[in-house]
Amino acid sequence: MVWCGSFMQLVIWDSLGFHFKGTRLSTTLEEIKVYPIPAALYLIKNLLQYYIFMYVDAPSYQILKNLNIISTGVLYRIILRRKLTEIQWSAYILLCIGCTTAELTSSSDRVLQTPLQGWIMAIVMALLSGFAGVYTELIIKKRPSRNINVQNFWLYIFGMIFNVGAMLTQDHDDIMNKGFFHGYSLITICMIINHALSGIAVSMVMKYADNIVKVYSTSVAMLLTAFISMILFRFHLTLPFVLGSMVVSVSVYLHSKGKAPR
Repeated sequence: MVWCGSFMQLVIWDSLGFHFKGTRLSTTLEEIKVYPIPAALYLIKNLLQYYIFMYVDAPSYQILKNLNIISTGVLYRIILRRKLTEIQWSAYILLCIGCTTAELTSSSDRVLQTPLQGWIMAIVMALLSGFAGVYTELIIKKRPSRNINVQNFWLYIFGMIFNVGAMLTQDHDDIMNKGFFHGYSLITICMIINHALSGIAVSMVMKYADNIVKVYSTSVAMLLTAFISMILFRFHLTLPFVLGSMVVSVSVYLHSKGKAPR
């Protein structure tokens, strides 16, 4: 996905041209030395997403990953020193409760049976995800005049390097014997393109908004996906999902109304 993201950046540059301010790739070591950190954090988080399924099932994972909402809010306050009003904190907690409620199923009681290894991985993933997101926002906004496509380019370059290293370490024999694109299908390619475009969109949110907006947009996207699935795939809405959607909607309203006056 990172190599696809880099390709998307080159396509965008080709359409926009390189004559705009801040679009030059030439840079200094002082600028690019910060990009390996979030790239490495995202790699470790993505690897943990696969290993955690050794200890939890899919419904439990959907619930446990909501810890990312809390970690992002706390790290956002500590690292970026951005203040949220009491109403916004209340709305943020409601968001976590609403997302968790919407994902409850008849097998959700299994999350309480998650072994200690699963809980540790879930907490580590939440911290890595929150820290990577907040740190990425920090380095992107540190140079506001720098074009976001250039910043994405350097982030993706280090992501490619780390991911290639991980692939050669874990799947060297399979890649050598079957080829890099073995098992790829049209659906796989579409998913890669979708994730690459999503990554670029998230970076835009980081540049011009913040991590709190990103968390809210991701949560609302989950609800929209369910409604679209209801139309296309006859997905049946459950009572927990309806209640969770209502709580998320209230959270969005409170967060917008609770902004501190400038």
